[in-house]
Amino acid sequence: MADRSFLDWPFFEPQHRALAERAREWAETELGGIDHDDVDGACRSLAAALGEAGFLNLSAPDAKEIDSRLDVRALCLMRETLSYREPLADFVFAMQGLGSGALSLFGSDAQRRATLPGVRRGERLAAFALSEPRSGSDVAAIETAAVRDGDHFVLNGEKTWISNGGIADFYVVFARTGEAPGAKGLSAFIVDADTPGLEIRERIDLIAPHPLARIGFADCRIPAAAMIGVPGDGFKIAMSVLDVFRSTVGATALGMARRAFDEALDRAGSRQLFGAPMSELQMVQAMLADMAVDIDAAALLIYRAAWTKDSGAARVTREAAMAKLNATETARSVIDKAVQIYGAAGVTSGNVVERLYREIRSLRIYEGASEIQKVVIARQALFEHKKHAL
Repeated sequence: MADRSFLDWPFFEPQHRALAERAREWAETELGGIDHDDVDGACRSLAAALGEAGFLNLSAPDAKEIDSRLDVRALCLMRETLSYREPLADFVFAMQGLGSGALSLFGSDAQRRATLPGVRRGERLAAFALSEPRSGSDVAAIETAAVRDGDHFVLNGEKTWISNGGIADFYVVFARTGEAPGAKGLSAFIVDADTPGLEIRERIDLIAPHPLARIGFADCRIPAAAMIGVPGDGFKIAMSVLDVFRSTVGATALGMARRAFDEALDRAGSRQLFGAPMSELQMVQAMLADMAVDIDAAALLIYRAAWTKDSGAARVTREAAMAKLNATETARSVIDKAVQIYGAAGVTSGNVVERLYREIRSLRIYEGASEIQKVVIARQALFEHKKHAL
C-alpha cells in the first residue's frame, strides 16, 4: 500500500499505527500463493495463520476481560490491510468477528469462555445466521422458529446466504421465540454445527469464491442455555453486531480500492501510448485524481465512524451506514476505472484488477445493501430534524 499517510490522522492512537504496520508486514509475507481452488481448505488454513499471529484476538476479545470492547478502529485497519493483499483472508478475519460478535457483546461469561478461545486460535470457525429466503434486509420478517420444550428449544426453519456455511463449527442463529410481533419477538442462539437437525441443504457458488450455504433446521434441539442474552433481544443483538461490523465492511472496500488505485498508477506509469507514458494523458490524469479524492473521502467516513464507536457512542447507525455506503460505491467506481486503464488486460482472468472487479460486487449487498443504507441515513436525518424542530 503506497500511501500510508492516513495513519497520521488524529483518529488513531499509537497502538493502531503499530498494528497497521505489523499487519502490513505479515500480509506481505504470509498471504502469497493462496489456493483459491480449495476455498474451504484455504479458509481453515488462513484462520489458523491469523490465530497464530494473534490477529483474531481483535475479533474475539479475551473472555477473561468481560468488560473489554471490540476496537472498531483496529478491526477496520486489519480488514483494510488484509483486503488489499488477499480478500479471502479478510473474509476469514471478518467472519470470526461477525460470527462471534453476539457472544463478544452479549454472551454470558460461561458462553464466552467456552467459545471465544477457539475462535481466537482459529480452531473454531464462526457463522452469523440471520438472512432467510424471505427476510434478508427485513430482519423483522424472520420465520425460523424456536419453541421452548422444557430445558431445550426446538428450532425449525431455514437460513440462506450464510457465510462460512458448510465449514463453520458453530452458528449464531436468530429465530422467532414469540415474545411480541415482528422485531421484538426474536432471540439469538449458539448452535454447534454437529447438532442433530442442523442440515447443510445447499452450498452456494459466487462470482468471487467464498464458502456460502443454505442451512436448515429440522426439529433441531438445543439447550436453553444456548440462548444469547434474554428472550426477545435477538433484534437488538443483531443490530448491535451489525452496527460494529458495518463500518468494517467499508474498510474492506477501502483496501480493495487502494489496491486498484496502486495497480492503476503502476499501469499508467509504465504503459506507453503514442510515444509517451499513459500517465501523461489528461483523461487518465483526471481518472487518477477522481480515484485519489474518492479514496480519501471514503477513509474519512470509515474512520470517523470507527472512532465515534470506540469513543463510547452507544450506536453509530448513521455514521456506519454512511461509511459502508460511500466506501463500497466508491470502491466499485475506483476498481472500474482501474479496469478501464488496464484495457483488455483488465478483464483477463487472473489479473489483479479483474479479481477485484468480481470481489467488490458482493460488498454493495451484504450487511445491508446500498439502497438500505440510504433508507437508514434518510430516516436518521428526518428523525434528527424533527427532534430539533420541536
